Amino acid sequence: MTSSRSVTIRPLQADDRSAWDELWQAYLDFYQTPLPPDVSDLTWARLHDPSEPMSGLVALIHGRVRGITHYVMHRSTWARERYCYLEDLYVDADARGHGAGEALIEAVADAARAANADRLYWTTHEANAAARRLYDKVAMRTGFVQYRKAL
Repeated sequence: MTSSRSVTIRPLQADDRSAWDELWQAYLDFYQTPLPPDVSDLTWARLHDPSEPMSGLVALIHGRVRGITHYVMHRSTWARERYCYLEDLYVDADARGHGAGEALIEAVADAARAANADRLYWTTHEANAAARRLYDKVAMRTGFVQYRKAL
């Protein structure tokens, strides 16, 4: 567990489900990405399955869950060890400005270092100006552009 100012970061716990549901749905709404409930249930289960390479953290502000992040450790053809992909990061809009986003990123970086990962990386939408201000402050923009092909 890490603490910075009024923000405490800790692993996601089973009793965080209702707070996670609210933040997860707000995150999906922000990205206009509806998911069937069974996909969210599967994600929740994976976040608590020690055999999965996926993990979750929460940010507590004044003892209340106000932010979440999920990250995945995976192999890379470009590294001896693994990479850490910070897949999701969301802080409740009315809780921003307390350093929760930055603290969540740093906690994922700590987990990546502990796992001997060679890289921590993430993506965001180019229009997500608020997040990009933070990301430009704490990380280097690589210039890579993500493409997706429908399957």
